[in-house]
Amino acid sequence: MADLQSPPPPRSTANTTDLFGDPIDSHPNWFNQSSFLLPSFDSNAYIADLRTFVPFDTLRSELRSHLSSLNRELVDLINRDYTDFVNLSTKLVDVDAAVVRMRAPLSEIREKIVAFRGAVEGSLAALKGGLRQRAEAAAAREVLELLLDTFHVVSKVEKLIKELPSVPADWTNGDINSAEKGHLSNGISLQYTENGTNLRETQSMLLERIASEMNRLNFYITQAQNLPFIENMEKRIQNASQLLDASLRHSFVDGLEHRDANAVYNCLRAYAAIDNTRGAEEIFRSTVVAPCIRKVIPHSSSGVVGGALGDELEEDYKQIKQYIQKDCKFVLEISSTENSGLHVFSFLANSILKEILSAIQKGKPAVFSPGRPTEFLKNYKSSLDFLAHLEGYCPSRSAVAKFRSEAVYIEFMKQWNVGVYFSLRFQEIAGSLDSALLIPIQILHSDKGNSQHLTLNQSGTLLECLMSCWREDVLVLSCSDKFLRLSLQLISRYSHWVSAGLAARKAGNAGSTPGSEWAISAVPDDFIYIIHDLNCLAERICGDFLGHVVEVLSSSSSEVLDLVKQSILEGGASLKDLIPKVINSIIQTVVEKSVEDLKQLKGITATYRMTNKPLPARHSPYVSGVLRPLKTLLDGERATAYLTRDIRDELVQGAALEITGRYYELAADLVSVARKTESSLQRIRQGAQRRAGASSDVSDNNVSDTDKICMQLFLDIQEYGRNLSALGVEAVKIPAFCSLWQVVAPTNRQNTISF
Repeated sequence: MADLQSPPPPRSTANTTDLFGDPIDSHPNWFNQSSFLLPSFDSNAYIADLRTFVPFDTLRSELRSHLSSLNRELVDLINRDYTDFVNLSTKLVDVDAAVVRMRAPLSEIREKIVAFRGAVEGSLAALKGGLRQRAEAAAAREVLELLLDTFHVVSKVEKLIKELPSVPADWTNGDINSAEKGHLSNGISLQYTENGTNLRETQSMLLERIASEMNRLNFYITQAQNLPFIENMEKRIQNASQLLDASLRHSFVDGLEHRDANAVYNCLRAYAAIDNTRGAEEIFRSTVVAPCIRKVIPHSSSGVVGGALGDELEEDYKQIKQYIQKDCKFVLEISSTENSGLHVFSFLANSILKEILSAIQKGKPAVFSPGRPTEFLKNYKSSLDFLAHLEGYCPSRSAVAKFRSEAVYIEFMKQWNVGVYFSLRFQEIAGSLDSALLIPIQILHSDKGNSQHLTLNQSGTLLECLMSCWREDVLVLSCSDKFLRLSLQLISRYSHWVSAGLAARKAGNAGSTPGSEWAISAVPDDFIYIIHDLNCLAERICGDFLGHVVEVLSSSSSEVLDLVKQSILEGGASLKDLIPKVINSIIQTVVEKSVEDLKQLKGITATYRMTNKPLPARHSPYVSGVLRPLKTLLDGERATAYLTRDIRDELVQGAALEITGRYYELAADLVSVARKTESSLQRIRQGAQRRAGASSDVSDNNVSDTDKICMQLFLDIQEYGRNLSALGVEAVKIPAFCSLWQVVAPTNRQNTISF
């Protein structure tokens, strides 16, 4: 206590601040005192966090300083309230007695609470037991009621069945004689007199009622499975079900035979009630549909064709449509009655189409074979038309969708292997074009008065193949995308044939590209046919052919039609793009022939070198032959008949440009060599004259050989320019001609080109 009463003297205010006025005992920014007061304070985590950036000694020193500060504050607080602290012990008098007095009522309350809690738990257990017994009793009652209802329904069904005619065993097979038909257990005669229709309707209504009860019975049996009572009644239930099936079958067949719409309607509702739609569909198929189909497509059960039959289905479908209209339509109308609940039946698919598919498979299996594409396609389209006719009996779009989703419909469509059919057509059409492209060029049409006709067999074959893809007796609309791709492939194949031939001709070797031999041996006139056919094919493809394809696909969406148009137009444009290449090939051939004549330029040097011939006065004979190959080509019958004005101009301009360029190269080289030779001879001559002491200007007034050669070349290019003008080419617009003029023209005519 002495320590508490003698605290260290408080520091003076003068010593609590440092030189800069900050408190001496102030802590650094990283030391947060409030962290010690947090409920989640963890000393280890706090120290681990600070040690990452504060030295351990500094941290320890700061914590000790903070501890000292806390101790001082504690002492200050005790000293401030020291009197109350000392008096606290003197006021705590008889604390134990007070505790005893407070403990007694608390113990009493605890005992009461425990007793009450036990009573509540007992009551709760008793209540839960009662509720469990009640639930068990309710469940047992439900089971008992279910069993009683089941027993009553079975008894009711048996009673109602007894009111039906006696059901011999052979009823299940659909055979019953007239005496058995007319017998009732209650003695009523059902012989078909004038009230026979009413009796059939009454019987069908009774069967519908029995079927409704059987539906209830099936529901009860489902709810009470594996119960001994139900197992004991199983035989009675089976007998009742068999009798109902036999009676319902007999009544349904009888209604179908007599076209009793009310009886058929009631029977169908009975079949729907017992969820036996397949049974009704099978009875209708075997009773009504099968006899009609066998009349059209005879066959035996083993699948052997009963008689000589053709492989076409169009006439068969016509007869079947008549039978459906005559014998089946009334049932289809009954089953599609609005709000009748008979939409669960699918007589179109499971009765009519199923029987037709079976008859075709047994009587005419060859119709499904795509090995004969023409007959296959005809039968396939007839079948699609027939399916569309059947869909006409569907009362709504949902009924059509249901009909198409039936397993029989899907199986029927699978029989038509359209993929194999397209493969055969692909081989047939593409093989025809390939065969035509592997043979040499053949003239298909030589009518020079009609430029709209194709001239080559290969081009005609391409157009025929393209049209074949979209003929009515070839195209399958569901495969139109494949036939479009085939059409584009045919165009591409023809384009490759042309481009590969041009490449082989340019390389001078056709061994690397089979089918390009035609281009090696072709003459320029043959390429005129190629140009004409490329133009004609592009126009036909982008015109009539495109219109025909769009008309065939008119039922498609606008987006699809736009894509089809774009692809075909691109195919036609690809053919047009080949025309410049073909023109260039012609130009190269003409240029090579012209160069043969241009090589006679070398003779000019021999004519005037070291001779005394005077200056030339006329052009050389070879000049007339330089443009002769081009003129011969343009004046030919094929060019006159098949080349358009634009192509003729392009051909002439291109050939003139190439020939003039080669002319310039040969002439410029000749002049260059001549001048170099003249210069060398001049130096030799001057040296000899100096050694002989002769005058050096003896030949200054003479015309040199080089001048004579240049004059001859000048006369030649003037004639060449006149020949170009005769072909419609302006020589002054050809850079090579201007350059050549500058090389050979006299000084006084360098700036003016005229001839």
